[in-house]
Order: sequence, then C-alpha cells, then structure tokens
Amino acid sequence: MGKLLVILSFLLIFGACNKRPKNNKAFYRNLGGEPSRLNPIGSSDGYTWEVRDYIYESLMTGDKETGDWIPYLAESHTISEDKMKFNFKLRKDVKWHDGKPFTAEDVKFSFDILFEDKFNTITTRAFFEGIDRVEIVNDHEVNIIAKDKSYKNFDVVAGSLKIYPKHFYSQDKPKSFFNKNLLGTGPYKLELYNRGNRIVLKQNESWWGRKHPYFSKTHNFEMVVLRFVNDSNVALEMFKKGALDYIGLRPEEYVLKTKGPRWGKSIHKNKVQNKSAKGVSFIGWNLTHPILKSRNVRKALYHLINRELMIEKFEYNYSVPAQGPIFPESPFASPDIKPIKFNPKLAYELLREEGWKDTDGDQILDKVIEGRKRKFSITILEPWEGFMKYLTVFKEDAKQVGVEINIKLIEWNSFVKLLDEKKFEAIRLAWGGTLNWDPMQIWHSKSIQDGGSNFISFSNKEVDRITDKAKYIHDKDERIKLLRKAEKIIVNEYPYSWFFYKKYSMYGNSHRIWKEVDTYPYEIGTSYWKFKSKMRKE
Repeated sequence: MGKLLVILSFLLIFGACNKRPKNNKAFYRNLGGEPSRLNPIGSSDGYTWEVRDYIYESLMTGDKETGDWIPYLAESHTISEDKMKFNFKLRKDVKWHDGKPFTAEDVKFSFDILFEDKFNTITTRAFFEGIDRVEIVNDHEVNIIAKDKSYKNFDVVAGSLKIYPKHFYSQDKPKSFFNKNLLGTGPYKLELYNRGNRIVLKQNESWWGRKHPYFSKTHNFEMVVLRFVNDSNVALEMFKKGALDYIGLRPEEYVLKTKGPRWGKSIHKNKVQNKSAKGVSFIGWNLTHPILKSRNVRKALYHLINRELMIEKFEYNYSVPAQGPIFPESPFASPDIKPIKFNPKLAYELLREEGWKDTDGDQILDKVIEGRKRKFSITILEPWEGFMKYLTVFKEDAKQVGVEINIKLIEWNSFVKLLDEKKFEAIRLAWGGTLNWDPMQIWHSKSIQDGGSNFISFSNKEVDRITDKAKYIHDKDERIKLLRKAEKIIVNEYPYSWFFYKKYSMYGNSHRIWKEVDTYPYEIGTSYWKFKSKMRKE
C-alpha cells in the first residue's frame, strides 16, 4: 500500500508538471535543482546564483558581444594610477523593489556584510581578500580601496560584488526570513517561492534599465517561472508538452530524444559554440581519507575511468577528455598537459606498488593501514541521477582490478551539507568555467576552512606560493606563464579525476520564443528573448 501511494504521488506530480502553462505572459525554464538557500549573501550554490541574477545587480556587467565590463549600477568608473583605488559614480535613477532609493550606503553595506557573522559568508570571503574597504564620497559615489595591487581586484568589485539593500538586510529578523524574502534593484521581483516546486518572478516595471538604450532590450518577459526538476527525463517531457520554454540538452538527449512531430514545429533544438567559459565534471577525492592520501592510489583510480568510452557512448563525441581544471580553449591551459588514458593494467601495477593485494580471496584488494586491515572500498556521493551511468561504468571497470566503488545518490541540499562538513570519501560534482583562471578559491590551502571550496583539503606550498604571487601580476601573458606551473602541480597530484569538457552548448526552446541569434559570442543570451506574440503587438 505504501509503495502504491508513492507511485500515485509521483504520477500526480509528474502530471501537474507536464500541464501546458496557463499564463502566456510567463517564461518557463528549469533550474535543474532547488537552491540550497534563497538568501544569496555568501552563497556559492549555482542554483541560488541563477535566481539571484534576476533580482540583484552589480556595479558593472559583461557585454554579450565582447565579454568586456560595461556600466551597470555604476554609470562610470576610474582607476587610480597605483591601482589601489576604484571610484564608481552610481546611477541616480535606481530604486529598490520597495521604492526606497539605492545609495552609496548600500554598496558599502554589501561589502561589509561579507565579513560579518550574520550570514554564512565564509565561502565567498576569499574572493574579496584583496579589498580593504568601501568609502562613501556622497550619496551616489564611492571609492573602493584595495589592500594590495592584485590584478583581480577590479573584476571582483565590478562584477563579483552584488549589491544588497542595507535597510532590508539590517533588519533584526531570523535567517529563515531572508531565505523566503528577497529585495533587489534588478529586472525581476520575487513573487512566489513554492518550496520543492518553483519560484515565480514578476517583472519590475520600475527597473532603471527599461529606459536605458542597451538594457531596455533585455528581460522582456512579464513573468519568469523557475522549476526545480532534477530528473532530466522528466524535464524533457515537460518541455515536449509545452510546460517549459527553455531547457538545456545533454548530448544523448540532443541526438536520441529530439525526434518526432513536435520537433522543428512547436519546439526546436539548437547546437551552438561560443567563447563562454566551459565547466567540467569531476570526482573529488577526500585527501584526508586513509586510502586516498596516497598520490599513486589517486593516479591509479584515474586510470580506471574509461572516458573515451563514456564520451562515445553517452556524449556522442560532442565532448573532449579534460586534461585538468582549465578548459582547453583557455589561454591559461597548458599545452603540455595531456588527458589521462584508461589503463587498468597500469592502475593495478600502481596499486601493487602501494602494497594493495587480495589476501582473503574476496576479489577486493586490501592493505593494513595504521594497524588496521582495510578493503579498497570507496563511496562516491552523486547529487544527480543523470550521471549515475557514468559512475557505473567506472564502478564495473574498477571491480576488474579489485577496487570496490560504491555510488550513493543523494539529494542536493543534503549533499551540500556533507560537502561543507567534509563528511565524504569522494564526491562527483562540477565547477563552472572561468575566462581568467585563479587557483585561490579551489586550490589554495586558505580555502580548506569550513565552508570553503577546497573541500577535498588539497594543500601544496608551491601552489600557494604561485597563487599568492600571480595575483600581483597585471600582465596577462606573464601571469599565464606562472599559473601554468601551478596547473601542472595540481594535475600531477591527482586530487580530482576530471571527466570532459563540452565542445558545444545544446538547448531547446519553444516555438513561441523569438530570438535575434541562437547564441551571442559570450553567452546564449536568454535575457534578450521575447515572445513572438509580443513582437506582433509591437
């Protein structure tokens, strides 16, 4: 009876999600998962960031054509000759969603709150370590003073520093209040947060950007509905039935699941290439674990991952093996680093050299470590069901040499909690790409502290030294030369087993969408899309 209720509940939810949207004013898209928390201050959750970017803004933003910084909440800026002071003149026509004016006080508050204990901001503090303070010149002008001459300081204050309302976040409210309520200056307001189901955003009619010659072409939908569907098969069915207007497509879906009478008529598929940074999936090994402390063990595990087979079977040759933490087209990627090959024989030899052998005939290698006999058994935490088949291939290949790989599918918020607490043996995750690679956030030993992004506890003095030195080098070519040395050290320690980089971006859009191009040079550009019905009215 209990099992039947579960099945019936699933069918009811699935049926509801697949209904065609009743509200033709809303743009429907799938986030892929629910934000671990709605309050964006200090969060490093990608789902939280996606919601945040509809509601909150920065002083500057990236141009879709060039990737260069252009004015946003700041209408202009200057940089001192010694690169220690950044002056920003703020727009005077900006208001918060509650009608209160945006001022320099909010900019100062947005920096100061990152170093207070009101919210969990440990993860993001590392970004701002080179910034000393924000000085208010007048209501619409600030000076941001740096501690040092790091090349990345301007990028940090221009784009990474999101601006939050002082009057709102200074309230004496419990943290739960700020996870249910959002207040920004951006093009959309939070209309509804239905936990476990969706977020509804309503167009901010008084958004300053509506009168701006550049930004008035963006954020054209009256409402945006963000779904939290983790199962890509369910999301694709929703898209086919018209319950979503936009969906990211994996290669397997693009090749095998985009056929039928609807495709090319009511729904369309797209395969595009642009200059945006590419992210990469990986297995991260907990370097404090007794088995995984050994570099040779981690190297052996890497040689047991048949990425060529995975790319052919699951990626349909639309991806390339990752050679390390930097996508191949990046100028920071070292051409000397080659992808690790699938080589079970070498993996077994490395493990034998480390003293691993099957002493009890159970087909699993074992070894005495710190006075205790241990079986070579590692559990990988996986937050997305769609990646299970990749790990299953790894599991079966590892089994052939006596390595037991267990895969545990875990809900996203629980996954993040275990990550922060470092309660895992191995995790499968992904990092988004970056055009200017900086090892600080993920690879510097400073980032090992609780809540930091160096959750695998990687520590290398030379990488720390190079990272610290590189941040003061403003000449990009010189910085690339130095950071390539850090990349080689990181890769040669095998802290991650990287999978692959996408050669293309693939997505689907509904027929009711009008778009100028399928992709811009530095982004797909969904913020420029409109409804065709809206176009006819205009």
